Amino acid sequence: MRLKLVQFAVAALLLGTMFALEASAQNPDAMMPEQSAAKAKQILSDLMNARGGAPYNEVIEGECHGTRAQFGHNGEVTGYVGFTDSRRFPDKARLEYAAKSHNLKSIINTVIGVEGLDWSHGGVIVALYNGDRGWTLDRSGVTELPITSISEFQEQVKRNIDNVLRVRLKEPGWTYRFGGSDTADLKEVDWVELTDTEERTFRLAVDHNTRLLVRSVVTTVNEETHERDDDVTIYTNYQLKDSVWTPMQVTRDHNGRRAAQFFYDSCRYNPGFPSDFFDRSSLQKKTAEAGVKKNKNAKN
Repeated sequence: MRLKLVQFAVAALLLGTMFALEASAQNPDAMMPEQSAAKAKQILSDLMNARGGAPYNEVIEGECHGTRAQFGHNGEVTGYVGFTDSRRFPDKARLEYAAKSHNLKSIINTVIGVEGLDWSHGGVIVALYNGDRGWTLDRSGVTELPITSISEFQEQVKRNIDNVLRVRLKEPGWTYRFGGSDTADLKEVDWVELTDTEERTFRLAVDHNTRLLVRSVVTTVNEETHERDDDVTIYTNYQLKDSVWTPMQVTRDHNGRRAAQFFYDSCRYNPGFPSDFFDRSSLQKKTAEAGVKKNKNAKN
């Protein structure tokens, strides 16, 4: 009897030691930097495979249709607007907004970041970005976007998680770290922490079971206040679209305040846009459709 008790005690000790070693191996603070980076890269590989593997990595273009909800400073919904978001990665975008009510003028101005757009009778407003150039199309014609809007778009490109996973992680100078396991949005997740050469920090919560992205947190230093800004994106309702698992509902918070929510009706990948689809000339073709009078003061 005494021998069996001793054997049981030894087995319990060994089992406890194994659990302790496993817990230590999963503790990010107990890992060597090389181990932490390797685990982070493995989770990112799992994430990209879960999104579709090769079909996800080979996406060059994408287009989604849906509805955007905009929120005020108090967290209340200020309105909804229909949109079509067309992209050619990494730095070309064509955003078309459509509505019937002139009451949405302030929402459109907030979304695009440009005041004075003509929304007097509803219709279509287009914001077109192509690298370091940009234009808008409204009822008054085609005009160039201000440099502030283009700079903001270029910053969004660098923060875009799909761009990070497909394109930017090929750049030198990134640091990788396993951030531990936790619960986020009622899901068990593994955290990956990334930092680029310009000190943007990305924290990605990857579902422990599906390996899909649950949320991302991008932290930057505000140039005006010198304080930290946190931009959180929550991804839900994944559906398979053109062999790519796509979140059909996306919610964005800025410094703890709800900023916008996107409800996608449809998405497609690599549709084969016309060669001029992201050029100013494509907006000129759309002027007749939008009922636009030619703007003689528009710049080329």
